[in-house]
Amino acid sequence: MKNKDKYREFCRVESTIPIFSQDWWLDAVVGEEHWDVALVEENNEIIASLPYMIKKKPFIKYISMPMLTQTAGIWIRYPLGQKYMDRLSFEKEIFNKIIDNLPKVDYFSQNFHYSFTNWLPFYWRGFSQTTRYTYVIEDLTDLDKVYREFDRSKKKDIKKALKQVKVGFDLSAREFYENHKLTLSKQGQKISYPFDVFERIYNSVYSRKAGRIIWAKDNHGHLHSALFVIWDGQSAYDLISTIDPDYRNSGSATLLILEIIKYIADKTRKFDFEGSMIETVERSFRKFGAVQKPYFKITKTYSKLLKIRGVINEVLK
Repeated sequence: MKNKDKYREFCRVESTIPIFSQDWWLDAVVGEEHWDVALVEENNEIIASLPYMIKKKPFIKYISMPMLTQTAGIWIRYPLGQKYMDRLSFEKEIFNKIIDNLPKVDYFSQNFHYSFTNWLPFYWRGFSQTTRYTYVIEDLTDLDKVYREFDRSKKKDIKKALKQVKVGFDLSAREFYENHKLTLSKQGQKISYPFDVFERIYNSVYSRKAGRIIWAKDNHGHLHSALFVIWDGQSAYDLISTIDPDYRNSGSATLLILEIIKYIADKTRKFDFEGSMIETVERSFRKFGAVQKPYFKITKTYSKLLKIRGVINEVLK
């Protein structure tokens, strides 16, 4: 049985595989033929996995992150009762096996989930890392406490929005996509993902009850903002936010965050804002009382050609 087939079966029974590493998610974002997985097995059981997307350009083959996918990285089943020093030794062994099982490529780049904290074995194998940040509300069990942690400005936005908009669920894939496209165009920007990919994600998520769109409209039917939020058993993720700049001051986007947190509180444990390195966006996420979480972008350039300064970014465009 091929690794991918083993992994598909594994994803059916292992509830702790994050949504971004699920086989059906990878099918949706890159297509069934454009991803694979490195596995570590023990006694015919999978104890570690690293799914990856392979892309090809003339004379270049590389592994990089799929679009609309925040993190990937390694999933591990740790032995019960393992001491910390043994855990580090175990991780070193697992990571080396994963690296050895990766295909030969010219370049490797993946964002690892923030729960991955020990990249040292990758450093020893010639990899580099860049630290990035997301913001996470870590416990959704006490919604009153979650709200108390909101900054005063966020609470003010919510009160303002309650006077101007109504909240509802579910837009069609086309409605959401076109609205995002419109709101970006008003800011002189272009949408970064094609509709066919978004539609596959939308259909896959909705069919599995692993996400919903929440929206805010005024009495005239104007769509102020919308969020597409997805989740697994461990966390929800603010996948895509669309805010019409004409109605940015209505406070609707803040209201939607509060309402979607209420909705998913009995479905998962955390809420991940999928943090941004943009200063103004970071400040907004922080004001929801979310905790800063560093995560690693781990890379390695194998090709001598790509090691020339400036070539990597051009090739990967």
